[in-house]
Amino acid sequence: MKTKLLLITLLLASLLAACLPTAAPDEAPLVVLLTADGPITPAMREYLVRGIRQAELSNAEALILQLNTPGGSVTTMNKMVQDIRGSTVPVIVYVSPRGGWAASAGAVITVAAHASAMAPETTIGAASPVGGSGEDLDTTMQAKEKEALRATMRSLTERRGTQAMALAEDMIENAKAVYADEALEVGLVDFIAKDLDDLLAQLNGLTVQLDRGQVTLDIQNPRIETTDIAFIEQLLLVLTDPNIVFLLLTIGVQAILIEISSPGGWVAGFIGVCCLALASYGLGVLPVNWFGILFLLIAFVLFILDIKAPTHGALTAAGVGSLIVGGLVLFNSPGIPSLWQVSVPLVVGVSIATGLMFLVILMIALRAQRAPARMGQESLLGKRGVAREAIDPHGSVQLGGELWTAELLEGEAPIPAGAHVEVVKVDGLRLVVKKRMPRSSTVLRTYSLSILGAIDHPPCPKNDSP
Repeated sequence: MKTKLLLITLLLASLLAACLPTAAPDEAPLVVLLTADGPITPAMREYLVRGIRQAELSNAEALILQLNTPGGSVTTMNKMVQDIRGSTVPVIVYVSPRGGWAASAGAVITVAAHASAMAPETTIGAASPVGGSGEDLDTTMQAKEKEALRATMRSLTERRGTQAMALAEDMIENAKAVYADEALEVGLVDFIAKDLDDLLAQLNGLTVQLDRGQVTLDIQNPRIETTDIAFIEQLLLVLTDPNIVFLLLTIGVQAILIEISSPGGWVAGFIGVCCLALASYGLGVLPVNWFGILFLLIAFVLFILDIKAPTHGALTAAGVGSLIVGGLVLFNSPGIPSLWQVSVPLVVGVSIATGLMFLVILMIALRAQRAPARMGQESLLGKRGVAREAIDPHGSVQLGGELWTAELLEGEAPIPAGAHVEVVKVDGLRLVVKKRMPRSSTVLRTYSLSILGAIDHPPCPKNDSP
């Protein structure tokens, strides 16, 4: 009896324990982590929007944007600022790793966050606006752009105090840049964190202001959910690399010109259109000097002219020079930051390779022009075939995949079936042929005749006598 009572008690206790709520691992606070490394482009903005949407759907405590950028498009920057300020999940921008920076548009995005932090030895600032080609703006336009950016920075740093506002305006007015310690000293950022764990520890318990009110972060022992950049976003980032854009432009224009000079196919034209379409995205994002595009077009016009009206490579050489100048002017104009510039060895190497390719095409074209025109029946002269039946004096021969009526050349001995023949004349639809020995037999016969000639006419013995 006691045993039964004990078993019943244990069973009830087990059921009760199963019904009681327990702390599950999934109930740990969730933090979504994004890593943005590179220029501020539309692809990076799509990455941020996707991360914010994921954090909101997952009821995350916070979203951390680990940022390392030299700057980028002001238009894209403004959209990213709106996305951050409109997020229902606190967004924390963390300038990292050591040696990284949040320059230009990156500085504005950093101060726009609900909380911001920097790793040691990182830099923020240098937010003066420049033109789409990297050049300094004229006085009127510069004043307008600076005033708009100053207003944006004042609204974002007002809560951080007057010193932070003054430093933010100095970043725009005089392109000032500061290290993490200086930014923290004036309150431009909230923390200096040596790594992600240090950042999370400092963020725990921090109160931030959202549109829906104040929120206190509770991220003790959080779950970190890393959101990687998608393939299409990575592809778009690659297409903003000036070296890639230059290669796509070069290949695309080459393919189009090859298609124009030798119409009838579609592969070259298709490749050219695809390359130019991909390059157009980068040209729309990068600071482009359009004089570079002009020099590139001139280069390829010179190449095609040398094919149509050969100048023994003179126009091709001029085209190579124009291609080098165009590639350098396109992205390497004065005032354009180094991150937007194309590699000089790449431009020179690709230009020379392109010139050599067109030189080969030129040689092929010249050879084709100098070759005698052989069309119709003339193209059959010298062709070799096999006698399908004995030719004495008439018969048939197999020429390629076709069967022709054949006539024996006057003075030639009858040709048996299976023998090799050569076309010496075309008479309407009838071929005049002669017997032709196979190449191996011809060589053997020549060798045999040489031996017989040596036997019939032995060399005279040398006379060594004086």
